[in-house]
Amino acid sequence: MTKEELLARLNDIEWNDFEVKEASGGLPKSIWETVSAFSNTAGGWIVLGAKEKKTGEGSEFIVSGVPNPEQMEQDIVTTLRSRTKFNAPILCKALRYNIDEKCVLVFEIPLSPHRPVAIKSNGEVYIRTGSGDTLATDMEVDAIVRDASFGSKSEMEVPGSDFDDINLDSIASYRSYLRDFNRPLSYPTLNDEEFCRKLNIVLSSGKLSYGSLLMFGKRESVLGVLSNFWIDYMEVPGDSYATASQRYTYRMPEQENIWESFQLIMHRLRNFVDAPYIEGPDIFGVEDNSQLFCLREGLVNFCAHSDYFASAHPTIRVFDDRIVMQNPGRFILAADEFRSRILSIPRNPGIIRLFRHPRLSENAGYGIDKILGWKKLTGKTVTFESDMLISTVTYPLSATKGLRNVGENNGENGENNDENKVLDIIRKTPSITQPQIAAHTGFSTRKVNRLISSLRGKDKIIRIGKTKGGHWEIND
Repeated sequence: MTKEELLARLNDIEWNDFEVKEASGGLPKSIWETVSAFSNTAGGWIVLGAKEKKTGEGSEFIVSGVPNPEQMEQDIVTTLRSRTKFNAPILCKALRYNIDEKCVLVFEIPLSPHRPVAIKSNGEVYIRTGSGDTLATDMEVDAIVRDASFGSKSEMEVPGSDFDDINLDSIASYRSYLRDFNRPLSYPTLNDEEFCRKLNIVLSSGKLSYGSLLMFGKRESVLGVLSNFWIDYMEVPGDSYATASQRYTYRMPEQENIWESFQLIMHRLRNFVDAPYIEGPDIFGVEDNSQLFCLREGLVNFCAHSDYFASAHPTIRVFDDRIVMQNPGRFILAADEFRSRILSIPRNPGIIRLFRHPRLSENAGYGIDKILGWKKLTGKTVTFESDMLISTVTYPLSATKGLRNVGENNGENGENNDENKVLDIIRKTPSITQPQIAAHTGFSTRKVNRLISSLRGKDKIIRIGKTKGGHWEIND
């Protein structure tokens, strides 16, 4: 921080990464709470030698200076580097500025790799909320511990796991995407187990990572190690729960894994946004720049950045006027830093990699630009909010695309419509397989199995030949 930047911040307001203390009577005791908070949250700057002055227009900071700055700086740096005050050393950066012949001390406190950072005398852990320091709850301390392993937890091996924990219908659907959008990575000559090893879905040890299991695992296998796994998608007919005419019009059944959830959610979201270009298994083309494209990028990021080890679970709510994606786990970056970062920092790098293989997500972190493109398409701004436990991204909807204006029926009519969609696909491609139908419609493989059984029971379709090499015939 330069002197000019410091003066600019002093003329602004205190916020989550900037704390000003007068320190006219010596070292303020509350400085240690701020050190703990910055170390646990996102780092920040502590400024000593300025005081707040209330004005009719709010507050401003006046430089007052600190007594004996050399000794104060030495005391703080020595304390932070030792383990006398905290349970871990803190290697801060100290700066000294002369402003109007008064000395101001500035300390840059980094995000600690040894989180949670606690005050040793009482074991208290602090976090930064807004412009203040707050004593962390037990749930927040747990979140800090998980954040300390950001980017690595989902890469760890699942004890006792192997290829048998993989849902083969999910792999078939995934390979269908690859054949259409990144054929070299579909490895058509390999069987499913060889394919999974080639793409590191199955590790060299023969085990799965937590990310691989979450992405493609059988539901019973996933729940065996992460009992709270569930992506909760719901469509609410109102602007809020309070104004809704009923609790919900649709709630997604629990799916096998992330991949199955992603496909079904994309199919549902199509009803609420403009998506004029329909081609390919992901229900729109690779170069499409529709609203659905923005939501697809947002949904991929939602899946890849969720803290699946938290007690809460990811939720998506479609209201009349907005789509809200809410994840357990905080954003690792402040919202205003998203666009300026060149490289993405995913919580679950293995999951984002598996989305990038079939080109369902942008490379090198540029996906945020696709999400922010929502404003150009709709005139409305996507908002980002985050605290230590929850991150929320909200996509405002246009008045013509809200839930009450969606012409899709549920219940029996909805089931008939879904059967008709399957019939149309079979009519165009008689040799299509059930996993491919799931990929084209966005339905889960379980739902496709049910629809096919229903159509066969009604004698609307028959299968000629074997599963491989056979084809469907329609009885019109």
